[in-house]
Amino acid sequence: MATGAALTPEEGLRFVLSPQGELAPDFTGKLPGRGAWLTPQRQALETALKKGAFARSFKQGVASPEDLAGRVEAGLAKQALSALGLARRTGDVATGFEKVRAMLADGAAAALVNAADGGEDGRRKLEGAAGDAVVVMLFEEAELAAALGREEPTVHVAVKKGAAAQRFLNAARRLEGFRSGV
Repeated sequence: MATGAALTPEEGLRFVLSPQGELAPDFTGKLPGRGAWLTPQRQALETALKKGAFARSFKQGVASPEDLAGRVEAGLAKQALSALGLARRTGDVATGFEKVRAMLADGAAAALVNAADGGEDGRRKLEGAAGDAVVVMLFEEAELAAALGREEPTVHVAVKKGAAAQRFLNAARRLEGFRSGV
C-alpha cells in the first residue's frame, strides 16, 4: 500500500478494520473482512498512516490506535517466538552451546538463534561455525526461554532444516524488517 511493492502473503502484513472502524493488524492473514496489505516496515506503516492510504484502501474513515506500531512489533515478535516454540515441540530445536555447535557441525541447522543479551564470546564462536545457517539475534535470553518452555535463560538455539525452520525464519525476517526497515 505505501510502497507499491508486490508482496506474497508470507512477505506482507495484512490489516483489517474492526467493526468499530479501528485498524488492526492481521498476523495470520485469516481475519474476516477486506484486508489491506503493507510491507512490514515501521516506516511504511507511518507513511501509510500519514498519507491516509488505509482510508483510501478501505474506502472509509479509519481510526488508528496510537500504539499501532508497538502492537505490530509485539505481534510480529510473538509470531516468531511461537514458530520457534512449535519447532521445539516437533523436535527440530537444539539448545545450549554444545548441542547447538554439534547441529551446526553436522550441517543440519537452518537457523542459529543467539540471545541479544548473551555473551559475545560464545556467539562469535557459534557464528563462525554457522556455515549456511541464518543467524538470528532478535530476542533476549528470557524471551527465548519462555518460547521454548525452559526455566533457565536460553542463550543459543539451533533450528533443524525443514518446514519448521522456514516458518520461523519467515516470521523472524518480517520482525527484523519491521524493526530495521530493511
